[in-house]
Parts: sequence; structure tokens; C-alpha cells
Amino acid sequence: MRVLIADKFEQSGIEGLKAAGCEVLYQPDLKDDALTHAIRETNADVLVVRGTNVTGAMLETGSLALIVRAGAGYNTIDVAAASKRGIYVSNCPGKNAIAVAELAFALMLALDRRVPDNVADLRAGKWNKKEYSKARGVYGRTLGLLGYGNIGQEMARRAHAFGMPIVVWSRRFERAKEHPTQAHALEAAAPIGDVPMSLAATPQEVAARCDVLSVHVALTPETRSLVNASVLDNLKSGSYFINTARGEVVDYAALEKAVRERNIRVALDVFAIEPKDAVGEFKDPIVAVSGVYGTHHIGASTDQAQEAIAAETVRIVASYKDTGKVPNVVNLARKTPATHMLVVRHRDRPGVLAHVFDCLRSGDINVQETENVIFEGAQAAVARINLDGAPSDGLLNTIQAGNNDILDLHLVTI
Repeated sequence: MRVLIADKFEQSGIEGLKAAGCEVLYQPDLKDDALTHAIRETNADVLVVRGTNVTGAMLETGSLALIVRAGAGYNTIDVAAASKRGIYVSNCPGKNAIAVAELAFALMLALDRRVPDNVADLRAGKWNKKEYSKARGVYGRTLGLLGYGNIGQEMARRAHAFGMPIVVWSRRFERAKEHPTQAHALEAAAPIGDVPMSLAATPQEVAARCDVLSVHVALTPETRSLVNASVLDNLKSGSYFINTARGEVVDYAALEKAVRERNIRVALDVFAIEPKDAVGEFKDPIVAVSGVYGTHHIGASTDQAQEAIAAETVRIVASYKDTGKVPNVVNLARKTPATHMLVVRHRDRPGVLAHVFDCLRSGDINVQETENVIFEGAQAAVARINLDGAPSDGLLNTIQAGNNDILDLHLVTI
């Protein structure tokens, strides 16, 4: 199996892929036309990327079967185009969660103690202990989390250790708004180990109840500009806001207004428009606003995180190579158009399923999914075939009578 790596990748991951029997092509500077050309010319089976954009046009040129995003988010990959071509898209969720949570907490403490301003004044030869001794402290202050995936959960663990109450909004808990009894059950189940927290029905409610608001949601059409004026206006004056998720989840005009008019302190690791390259010019007016700190989209960039992501990438590719199964797939249908299941009990002999599929094709019925389970001794099997329509009684009789190795069949409405 040929693996093309088009971004910087850990040497341990490269060696792991080779040990798994893969031919590895490491070209970490590929992008745009050069990446399109490489996909076509290398005839790679697997593409591994980190932040590089993968477009639909690129996927039309080669024979890729799997794209691995060596990280959590996959918004830089045209997932819809990959799905149309039957290309798996997989990611490495949770492997950088600790790293991102560590940075988010560093930014929180930097906001509270104004660490960057301390450093800037010291480097300028200024000593101002009187000014920088003014800090609120985070103990007892409420941390609000928008999103409760792997990173949100790591944030909760750390906040609890700091003595911070926690309030959470997550799409996974949204159903609780409509079911009070379920809300109670979810809240009881929400703690991780000994980490207590309370749930909020909306992002606006989280903002109103917290002193520090930290964002940990994936970028989707539903979360784009999730943190808008309606959320930010609910923050108390002097609150802290931290974003280590994606720049596009925040309305930056509303954020700047909150900073200027309501003394909200802000720390950002991500921005709506970032340079394509690791080094380059950066111009975003938000970082020039007093009260805003920024880092260079480095949340996941620790040695520990990158080693863990490399190991997970190797696991994904090796699983696909050895078993045909892909862990962490993000683009398989959660629900197919199937309406009926045809259950066929048959002798385990050649041609049985070919006969069934041929009959279904003659009835213009499409197979959505199929599973063939073998009984002990490999003499008999049961095939479960999900269909996008119901075969007629006549077609079922044709299937049954057309092959003596079919022992029984019946149709189930899904």
C-alpha cells in the first residue's frame, strides 16, 4: 500500500508505516497544484495531511482510497467530494486534546496575570509591580465551556483541579431542553470521575453564568459564527474569552465591540484568516486591540500530541491495509436510503449471493448494505441485505426458486 504524506509528520509515524508494510512517500511541502500532480503521478492509495487543503479537483486525478487527517478537525478536506468517490476520510480525535487544553489554560492564566504585558514591559526596561500585582485569580470563578468533546473534557478536569465551577453547553445535551427528566439524568451523568458540572440549555446561558468562556466546538455549518453578539453580550463586564477551536466560530466584529465597550479580555489561538504557510505575514486587526492576546495556532503543537497523532495515523492505515476497516471514519452514512432488509439463509456455496443480487438488479432494486454471517463449520450462512425498496412477492419467489442452495428468505421492513 502506497502512502503519500503531504505535511510535516513525525519520524516515528513514518517508521511505523514502513513497519506495517507500506511504501511511504514523504513530501511535506506539497500543496495546491503540486499536491494534485503528486496524487496523480504517485498513484497513492492513502493521503496523510495535517493543515493542507484537499480539494475535490485533487481527488479526481488519482486513485486514493483513504485520506487521513493527522489531527482532529477535517474542515480543510472536501469531505463531500471524497464521499462521492467512495474515499474514506478519517481523523485522529482526542490525540491533541491535552495539548489544546494546556494552551487554553495557559491563555486563561496569561489573561488573569497579564503575562505578555509583564514581559513586554520588562524587555522595555520598565518595572511596574504596582500595576501587575492587580489580578483577580481564577479560583472560585466559573469556567463556561462551549463544546464537550475530548478537549472540553480535558478542560473540565483542569478547571476542577483549579477549584473552578464548570458550566457546559454541548450539542450532545441539547435534547435536555425539551425533556426535563432527561436533563436531570444527563446532568447526573455529566461529571467525569469526580468532576462536577452543570449544564446550560444555550450558549447564551453559558455566557451569562460564567466568568471565563472557552470555545471547544468543531467548525460545522451549525457552529459557524456560533459566538456572536447574542452570546458575547451575555458575558459579564471584565470576563475572559478564549478560543482555541476555529476562528470561524466567532463573529470578530462583535468580539471587538465587546472588548472595547465592556472590558472583555480575549485570548485567541485561531483566526478567521490565517497564512497558508507556517511562516509569513499576518494582518488581523483584532490582535491590535488592547486587551487581546494571541498565539500562532499552536494548540495541538506539542511533541506529545504529535507523537500520539502519528501513532494513531499508523493504526488507521495499518487497520485499513490488514482488515479493510477504517477507524474514525467521518464520512460514512449514518442512515442509508434502505427501507427493507432481505434475510437469506443459505448453504455457503459459490453463486448464491450472485444469484440474489442478479435478481434484485432485474427488479431495479439497489443494495445499500450487505452482511454475510457464516455458521460454525462453514456449511451455511445468513445474508442480511439492506435494500432501497421492497421486492415484489413474484421477485421473492424467483429468488427462492432460482437456487437450490437458498434454504429460506424473508423480508423485514426497516
